[in-house]
Amino acid sequence: MLEFPTEISITQILPFAVFALFALCWIIQMIYYWAIYSRMAFYRKKPGESARPPVSVVICAKNEYQNLMKNLPVVLEQDYPDYEVIVVNDASDDDSIELLNSFTRKYKHLRIFDLERNLNFFSGKKFPLSLGIKSAKNEIVLLTDADCKPSSPNWISNMVSGYDAKTEIVLGYGTYRKTVGFLNQLIRYDSFLVAMQYMSYALAGSPYMGVGRNLSYKKSLFYNAKGFTAHYKLKSGDDDLFINRAATKVNTRIEISPDAHTVSSAKANLVQWILQKRRHFTTAKYYRPKFKFLLSLAYISKLLLYLSFAILIFLNYNLLITLIAFSVFFTSHWVILALCTNKVRENDLAVLSPVLEILLLALSPIIYFSNVIIKQEKWK
Repeated sequence: MLEFPTEISITQILPFAVFALFALCWIIQMIYYWAIYSRMAFYRKKPGESARPPVSVVICAKNEYQNLMKNLPVVLEQDYPDYEVIVVNDASDDDSIELLNSFTRKYKHLRIFDLERNLNFFSGKKFPLSLGIKSAKNEIVLLTDADCKPSSPNWISNMVSGYDAKTEIVLGYGTYRKTVGFLNQLIRYDSFLVAMQYMSYALAGSPYMGVGRNLSYKKSLFYNAKGFTAHYKLKSGDDDLFINRAATKVNTRIEISPDAHTVSSAKANLVQWILQKRRHFTTAKYYRPKFKFLLSLAYISKLLLYLSFAILIFLNYNLLITLIAFSVFFTSHWVILALCTNKVRENDLAVLSPVLEILLLALSPIIYFSNVIIKQEKWK
């Protein structure tokens, strides 16, 4: 039975306040799961255009000899009738340019843009990426990274199938290669959650980001949005900040079929992953206010839900209702998560999701606030 304080005292008000906070956070989380994340869980792809327009694949590479040797042939051997691959070699001091030149003898649709020295007109990889996009011969541009490999020879076909008459942006899914170890699961789970969020928001008519590992948009949109000039001083944001400003509720679609994925290797240790996360967090404060509020509310309400639940269990306050409510939340979380992971063939992540969820909730503020202390200067 619900307990309400009958007299004003700290010992009575505090448990009730915690319970009220728990109830509020529960409501917010249920709205997020069933009004937003469920859109990806129950997504059914609409048919796109049957035409196969010419495509320009753009890749920026800085000291990526090994990755180019492994991954670039898969990009160059796609089952697609008309496409070019542009690799911008960003002042590499390894043997990347020699390797790329050797590839051009075999692959006539490969074009090299070689920056022999650092030109810091933009921060990070925005300048070389801008050069690659502007030199593209085709209207549809498809972006990936040198350390990414398409999951199938039908990668281009599937990503392009997301276009129709109104579409200017297609958001793809970039997964990490599954290996043994808890860290690999943590990184893959974090990447999946990010994708579940931005794809669900896009399906809800509020696209706010994409990932450069697998992203497509029209060259004309890049020009109309003035490229990366709005945030050229930032080292990150060539993907999420550009989409945050250029995407609308009618010009953006998602593509999550397994053949449309790109696959890359996750960071080998925790420190490297934290540095990668820090770089991603630097752009969040530049999102439009609407998305800063919604994303912050999603994280804070979930964190407070777990904390208030633990306190209520410790205090033994309204125990039955608390347990029932949390069970409903957890069931909703698991059902939506299981359906979404099944969409992108990441089913194993649902098993450890409670542990991974709590760990990410604890790590995220530490990583976020570490940006205040330590600054990262280079994209490579």
